Amino acid sequence: MFIEKVKKTVKKYGLFKYGDTVAIGVSGGPDSLTLLYVLAGLKKEFHLKLHVAHLDHMLRRDSGQDRKFVETVAHKLDLPFTSASINVKAIAQKGSLEEICRNVRLGFLFKVSRNIKANKIALGHNLDDQAETVLMRLLRGSGLYGLAGILPKKEISGFTIVRPLIEVKRKEIAAYLKRKKLIPRIDPTNSQDIYFRNKIRHKLLPALEKDYNPNIKEILSHTAESIANDYDFLNQVSNVAAKKLGAKINLKKFSRLHPSVQRMVLRKQIFRLKGSTRRIDFRHIREIEELISNRPVNSIVDLPGNIRAKKTKRSLVFSCS
Repeated sequence: MFIEKVKKTVKKYGLFKYGDTVAIGVSGGPDSLTLLYVLAGLKKEFHLKLHVAHLDHMLRRDSGQDRKFVETVAHKLDLPFTSASINVKAIAQKGSLEEICRNVRLGFLFKVSRNIKANKIALGHNLDDQAETVLMRLLRGSGLYGLAGILPKKEISGFTIVRPLIEVKRKEIAAYLKRKKLIPRIDPTNSQDIYFRNKIRHKLLPALEKDYNPNIKEILSHTAESIANDYDFLNQVSNVAAKKLGAKINLKKFSRLHPSVQRMVLRKQIFRLKGSTRRIDFRHIREIEELISNRPVNSIVDLPGNIRAKKTKRSLVFSCS
């Protein structure tokens, strides 16, 4: 049963505690609409205080209809509702539109959560999203953190983001909506292959399912879960190492660490400066390693986000301009 499967995920990862206040990100699409109804159904069992949050990115002429739709559903379920409109194209000067939308959406959800004193933010990512994300990151080049995919529970900027639908497939969500006689809003851009994710969704994954393994989505999801556990352990070890090394990395002590821990420490230094490592990929880490091992004293490596790594006689120093 669909609800029992979601409840199993909730308990497995400890997504909710009794009495949580939860901001639910609802676009009006199939995933978030399902999430809203599922959490409304679990409200009494977990004694949850739910709040519906909708952001209009203003990317389509009829996007205002999405807001009206979500507001109507929220009122039907007797849940408080907050919305905002942000013209993403107007503020997007460069970079991935998908990433900009993500950052703007998170900023909105953080603001709503602060206002209502929510301790959890619930999002509607599902198992198909997980498989797509792992493939995307594999094709673009990623380390363990990226291949861990979409975590069921994650701390970002002091907020706890939970994803109760992360172990259910998109087709199971469609079946749930059909049984409940719910008609979601459909974003037509999801069927267009202009975005990298959509190409994977509509072309690569179906080919892998048909010609190589019909269970490829589950396999990718399980792989992500396994990698996430390994990453968590490595992260704990690296936190201890980074704390001992400090902001100014002693190269002699650094050289004694396992290469995997070394790379994690480098990423933590970058994260300390920028609060993110999203633009740092494998080639950047290799360039820093090359700086340490083969380049002369006072050599510098320039990294994305105006970050600079400088090699001194005894240390590696990161700075941000």
